[in-house]
Amino acid sequence: MSMQGPSSVAFPARRIDAARHLLQPRQFRESMALSAQQAWRNSALAGLQAAVTALVALPLVHLSPWPHLIGFASLGALVALFGRFAPRGGRGRVVLQCAFWQVAAVLVMSLAAWSGLPTVAQLLLLALLSGLFFFVVATGRFGPPGALIFVFAAGASMGHTVPGAEVAERALATAAVAALAWLICSATEIFRRKADAEGVPAPEPLRPASHRAIAALRIALGSLVAALAAHALGAAHPAWAVLGAMAVMQGPHLHISMNRALQRTLGTAVGAVIVWLILQQAPSLFTVIALLAGLQFATEMIIGANYALGQILVTPMALLMSYLAAPHAAGLAMVPERVLDTLLGAAIGIALAVACSSLDDRRHLAGHQMRRAAGTD
Repeated sequence: MSMQGPSSVAFPARRIDAARHLLQPRQFRESMALSAQQAWRNSALAGLQAAVTALVALPLVHLSPWPHLIGFASLGALVALFGRFAPRGGRGRVVLQCAFWQVAAVLVMSLAAWSGLPTVAQLLLLALLSGLFFFVVATGRFGPPGALIFVFAAGASMGHTVPGAEVAERALATAAVAALAWLICSATEIFRRKADAEGVPAPEPLRPASHRAIAALRIALGSLVAALAAHALGAAHPAWAVLGAMAVMQGPHLHISMNRALQRTLGTAVGAVIVWLILQQAPSLFTVIALLAGLQFATEMIIGANYALGQILVTPMALLMSYLAAPHAAGLAMVPERVLDTLLGAAIGIALAVACSSLDDRRHLAGHQMRRAAGTD
């Protein structure tokens, strides 16, 4: 007597069935659920290390002969967020590798801007980098916050033509602050729980290179579609749509991708209201720096409980970094665009995640939904 898995009987695994499962009310409830923050001490430490780096470096850059580089300096501080769950003696290597890729992201896209590459070509390059950075992060097992940090840096570096000297200045500013982040992480390593400590999550098994490559290609495709769609609609910052699509498509399973789409959209909408209220007060530069540091620490304290909560704080942080880099160009108009670009990118991301899904992906979703319906998951 042949036995069929319950998922194949109760939940067919066609793409249209996957779409129906993802639109079930229980999927929306799941995306809003809170979970226990794993190894909150390490996450809090990473947020504090990034915040201290920003508080030390950004005022110095502002008071230096190169205050126009403060936005790129803030990108260097973000490398302190990586490697929080690295094994004993491995955190420093992870942070240094991430510093290299962060500087590479700034340098490559700045060179593209310097060369006068058309916007569409820059968006194509950004999409390719999205796939590359995903592969690098998955292969290097850098952990959270993942490849989005590098894509954010690349997107912040694209745009109008810049002088050759500024290209080098951008890379050096990012590298210098990233080096400071590494020093601060090394000096405070004693406070981190190592990967073999109780309560610290074990790293996920490394998937085969072919699987990582296929996922990277999917992300590059989704990023390109989102970027071109935002550009066609006249968005001033189409890279934000890339971030939305990538955040969704890098989910390991379809139900997680849908959760990310819902959480990122909702969190971005609420966060946009917060940053709108902040910018209405015309904050001083030092107030913005203090807010960035506080938001960075608070984000790492709560994002593990629910991605939407994290996005409520990440959105003001990202927009304040844009404001810091160009206070006259980055005004209140960028707030609603951030929401619309995120919604567009997330919608494209989940649509392509379903369209490009494998049969195993859809069967996993079917099984997950059946367990949820039965109340066993």
